[in-house]
Amino acid sequence: MQWQSIRLELARTEEFPQGSASRAYLVHLPLNNDGTVDLDELDRSRPSATVRRFWPNERDISGYVIRTENGWAFSYRVGDDDDEQLYHLETHRIVEGEYLTIHEPDGSTLPFRVARIIPLDGTG
Repeated sequence: MQWQSIRLELARTEEFPQGSASRAYLVHLPLNNDGTVDLDELDRSRPSATVRRFWPNERDISGYVIRTENGWAFSYRVGDDDDEQLYHLETHRIVEGEYLTIHEPDGSTLPFRVARIIPLDGTG
């Protein structure tokens, strides 16, 4: 297991048929060798599980990967009004080229492609 820096970029949607590298997240998570999240390490080191959201014409925002009643979410403030739900984070393989689905607070559901994974030094 090693902590990784994971870049997610918006995949193909109706509005963005080619996807959009400018709509992205940078997430730090511990991954096992098979690309699944190491849930034990995540529970032990929860403050290290961070997210930064990059979106055009909006300020970048930073937050945490949190466990919720419905699974997992990116959260930027106390409370759940801004939470972005992640589907199947606990079982999904996070490897370059794979996809994750994020449910935005406005109700939209968007696909994101794992664009890059880089090991974080000094962790794990």
